[in-house]
Amino acid sequence: MADNGRRGGRAGGPVVHGFPHLGTVRSAITALYRRLSYDGVRSYATSLAPVDVAFFDHDDLHLGAQRVARAVVQHLRLPDARMIVAFRTTEHAATVELTAGPEYFIELNDRFRTHRRDVGAALAHEITHVLLHRLGLEFPQTPDNEILTDTVTTYLGAGWLLLDAFREDALSSQKLGYLTPEEFGYVLAKRAFAFDEDPSPWFTSPQAYTAYVKGRAQALRDLRQPPLAAAPWAARRRYARDRRDALESSGTPPPPAPAAVYTFEHDPRGVRVSFPCPACHQRIRVPVRGRMRARCGLCRTVLDCDT
Repeated sequence: MADNGRRGGRAGGPVVHGFPHLGTVRSAITALYRRLSYDGVRSYATSLAPVDVAFFDHDDLHLGAQRVARAVVQHLRLPDARMIVAFRTTEHAATVELTAGPEYFIELNDRFRTHRRDVGAALAHEITHVLLHRLGLEFPQTPDNEILTDTVTTYLGAGWLLLDAFREDALSSQKLGYLTPEEFGYVLAKRAFAFDEDPSPWFTSPQAYTAYVKGRAQALRDLRQPPLAAAPWAARRRYARDRRDALESSGTPPPPAPAAVYTFEHDPRGVRVSFPCPACHQRIRVPVRGRMRARCGLCRTVLDCDT
């Protein structure tokens, strides 16, 4: 993300479903923990409250947008950043000018003049661009940076607004951001697991809640992958077969089943297994020795394993 650059949020188009960006989303969560540290991420343990971003039809358009922007700025720990919000006709939902500060200019699509309930969602994405710009956290490609922005917005407690902006029926649809609705639900569930939080009461969109449920199911699957002890019987059986092959090999262990998230390797002390932390997706490397507890050095999650 370059100085004096412009970053825009998607304004429309067909709604894609499923998990096409899951690998990038997981990399974004890892990158966030590496940049902020465990303690830095924990400082966002409380989500942005719905009352702080409520925007009613009788509110003054510009004063209301400034108030919501301030709430998002404060939530994202950007006390020195002043947001100036304007409305104009644009192909994007919103854009932000990434200058050196201390003022940042955000332009919202004119449709938000009458769709005020979603102003907070658009601002959350754009102000997270400012946060990432200040942190120097970016991915090499622009599309991946937009996935990073949505992921960070959601994981730090403001992205539930983006998911709640998703509405779909037989005649029309609306979605903000670059993640699919289910991917927003996935990241939101990751946050819910990390901070023991239930975001479901905040949804005003039934379609958003459905997407959250589907995303949560995917996030739960991360918690049930071998060598985690909570893995189901069939997965444990496949793992046992791959482990046997690794223990019996004299050179480089054969690759595990294609769907496996783990790999085996030899070192002077014996065979070790590497697998992603189900919370932050940093790779964890432990010896193959049966039941044990492992602790992720990045997000400090303690995992029950059967290696």
